[in-house]
Amino acid sequence: MAAAESRVLSSALRALCAPRAGAVSLSRGAPHRRGAHFAPGGSAGGGRSYRELRELSERAPERFWDSVAKERLLWNKPFEQVADCDMRQGKIRWFLGGQLNVSANCLDVHVARAPERVALLWERDEPGSEVKVTYRELLETTCRLANTLKRHGVRKGDRVAIYMPVSPIAVAAMLACARIGAVHTVVFAGFSAEALAGRIEDAQCKAVITCNQGVRGGRTINLKTTVDTAVKSCPSVRNVFVAHRTECKVPMGPLDIFLEEEMAKESTSCPPEPMESEDMLFMLYTSGSTGKPKGIVHTQAGYLLYAALTHQYVFDYHPGDVFGCVADIGWVTGHSYVVYGPLCNGATTVLFESTPVYPNPGRYWETVQRLGINQFYGAPTAIRLLLKYDENWVKKYDRSSLKTLGSVGEPINREAWEWFYHVVGDGKCPLVDTWWQTETGGVCIAPQPAEDGAEILPAMAMRPFFGIQPTLMDEKGKEIRGNDVSGALCISQTWPGMARTIYGDHQRFVDAYFKPYPGHYFTGDGAYRSKEGYYQITGRMDDVINISGHRLGTAEIEDALDEHPDVPETAVVGIPHDVKGEVPFAFVVLKEVGSSSQSQVIEELKSLVAAKIAKYAVPDHFLVVKRLPKTRSGKIMRRILRKVAMGQSSDLGDISTLDDPSVVTEVIQACDHYRSLESKKN
Repeated sequence: MAAAESRVLSSALRALCAPRAGAVSLSRGAPHRRGAHFAPGGSAGGGRSYRELRELSERAPERFWDSVAKERLLWNKPFEQVADCDMRQGKIRWFLGGQLNVSANCLDVHVARAPERVALLWERDEPGSEVKVTYRELLETTCRLANTLKRHGVRKGDRVAIYMPVSPIAVAAMLACARIGAVHTVVFAGFSAEALAGRIEDAQCKAVITCNQGVRGGRTINLKTTVDTAVKSCPSVRNVFVAHRTECKVPMGPLDIFLEEEMAKESTSCPPEPMESEDMLFMLYTSGSTGKPKGIVHTQAGYLLYAALTHQYVFDYHPGDVFGCVADIGWVTGHSYVVYGPLCNGATTVLFESTPVYPNPGRYWETVQRLGINQFYGAPTAIRLLLKYDENWVKKYDRSSLKTLGSVGEPINREAWEWFYHVVGDGKCPLVDTWWQTETGGVCIAPQPAEDGAEILPAMAMRPFFGIQPTLMDEKGKEIRGNDVSGALCISQTWPGMARTIYGDHQRFVDAYFKPYPGHYFTGDGAYRSKEGYYQITGRMDDVINISGHRLGTAEIEDALDEHPDVPETAVVGIPHDVKGEVPFAFVVLKEVGSSSQSQVIEELKSLVAAKIAKYAVPDHFLVVKRLPKTRSGKIMRRILRKVAMGQSSDLGDISTLDDPSVVTEVIQACDHYRSLESKKN
């Protein structure tokens, strides 16, 4: 590296990692930890723009991450090598030789400085009954739980399944595992016993931590009953620790242990286990909607650093802010932006146990007012649900505390973006449409960070994060250069937060992510790079329809359809056609009170698609349905819709991950009626 460039990089990184006021050294000679106070383009950034820092992170990635890791994380032992990566082999290793403990970085550091700062704001299902947990209290609870696990034989490297509702004890369970070096796998507390058993068995979990019941949307869910059924086929499980969310008594078997009773016997001190940077931190399973669930593995240092850095800069988090990510901890969003990212940064993070419409459609915004939430991060599927209701459910509450809005989980359509930005944010809050995956560990493309005054375009992820190098590839595996182009979205450079393997099957990991485009990480998504160089996600590559030789992402059609004021949500799938190869089949949800008849709306939708994309993109079929089949995380099950549209309703496969299986029956009946009418026309 040239001396001039080296000096520029050093200056930029000093700005990025400038210490916050109040940074302290821990006792007993432990190394100090400093937080970044970088504001792109601002004085705290030393005059370095987002573009300059991004370019530096691309030209000298190891130097960039070396400096950031040393400044932002508390290390027991300094790392000796920044990275050892080879994407052709799926080898990703960062900060080799270093040792640290994730729970110490998330708890002890902040307790040493501000023990009574609120760490968790638990927004319980019952409105107005929030619970505050300080960093001191969370550390003590974590240590008691960690000591309980140790006393019952859980050791470093053992796997522990967590099947719990969003709650402080669930967060403490994750941090307790991290503290003693156990590997946690959190399973969404809504999955069936069969789905839970499959994950426990694959991970060979030694223990399960659960609750007697969960509470959500005014309903109770019997979690212990589900666990009892699951562990019958899981001989690796030696103990089931049962916490209590309700007063309901549950039968206890020979494996079962009352968690709170055991924790009460333990010390509030538990020395954190020094962990190698590349030791496993957690594994998180995909939904399993397309075959055997994949246990995505994340490790210690790289994941934590990336989650913390993206949390701060994507959402413009500042000390003292209340960060409100309403995701469940059973998903990667909850891991990175409810637990690890915010806590590593010493933030106050919200745990949202309820639903967007309980007890009414104003729940999110009443919570924003009552808790003073500054950053609100939610899913497009929830936003599309809420925009069906009167705006008064939003406007009756004071949302002036909001500074940043964020969407996560899927590309947000234009209508939902506009409603979120103008109605919820009053046109005053930046709205960051974030793109990332379970496998990436944290946000990879988002409108922020950016230079002061930089534009944010609706429904577009836009800008790569530091160290992320997106590349668009064509069908022949060649890089597509220039702007105003579309292709398969790949990333050509490793970064610390990315997954390391699929548990127990590294070859599957290589085949899925690195084999399709050698030397690149293949995201599985398609993307468009605009004339300005911004990125827009166009949908999964397996959600691409080939219409008379024209390749078209279903997300593009859905985005056009969703712009109609009477259409809150759609799903488009491709079905075979004798002449065209494939044609689009659109499932359309209409608002309860529409201004037009169904037939008129459908004609208007055809005109919208023709105008927004092209006439060839207009779906051949439109089916109006009341609801769409979704997983418990809100993902539309297009696989099921495709089967229904193709007349294969008797062979739908596994539907255990659906939030409400009765939706499938509704859709099948509607489709049968539609087919009957079509046959009469012909």
